[in-house]
Amino acid sequence: MMPNQQVTIRTRDGECPCHVMTPAHEAGKAWPAVIFYMDAGGIRPAVVDMAGRLADAGYVVLLPDVFYRFGPYGPFVPRELFAGDFRAVLGPLIATTGNDKAAEDTQALFAYLDTRDDVTGRQVGAVGFCMGGGMALAAAGTYPDRFAAVASFHGGNLATDVPTSPHLMAPRLKAEIYIAVAENDQSYPPAMAERFEKALAQCGVRYSTETYPAAHGWMKPDFPVYDHAAAERGWLAMLALFARNLRYQTNGCSTPPSP
Repeated sequence: MMPNQQVTIRTRDGECPCHVMTPAHEAGKAWPAVIFYMDAGGIRPAVVDMAGRLADAGYVVLLPDVFYRFGPYGPFVPRELFAGDFRAVLGPLIATTGNDKAAEDTQALFAYLDTRDDVTGRQVGAVGFCMGGGMALAAAGTYPDRFAAVASFHGGNLATDVPTSPHLMAPRLKAEIYIAVAENDQSYPPAMAERFEKALAQCGVRYSTETYPAAHGWMKPDFPVYDHAAAERGWLAMLALFARNLRYQTNGCSTPPSP
């Protein structure tokens, strides 16, 4: 059974409940860490299972509940949620967080990870889904020396006119970035994608982007739009990203191998 430790991490704004998933095999070893930024559906069994799958690939996965400022909620069942007025339900929770707050919380997440004997290396990976995609990018721009790789899956609003827009972090990014895009995604239309990629390219950020023939939210197994084939393709891309940027740390090296 996948080891799943539930911890509470103190941030500037309160107590953040987190799941910490570790590989089920090779107990006693140390692994690179990955921070998992959730989607707007909140913490629920499907998200915990995804964090567990990533952990079993050889990572310590930290899954914070970014809605902790709201207080207790759910867990929600997306298929039921989307059948009604999901914006009315999720809106108040989403309003309690944002890219800037998630990035600020990351300082506390690092402080926690740095205390764990089963985490190797100072650099970590990040993956974010939906709203979590922007959060992962914002965190990587806020702490560029700590993030080696970031994956965003069906992330929305990555290049807007608000001061917390992720594309404004491009000059600070040092991580390799992977952007997985849904077809016909209203939260990330082609013009926005062009603006975001232009910002990355102008700053020399290592990045790649892929458009999946799927709908926004395709990676989440409890979403009505879940696409198994596209999701498995996404998992392969994510694991490859983390492997080439983080796995060297399991060998006791402090710097990645030369390309």
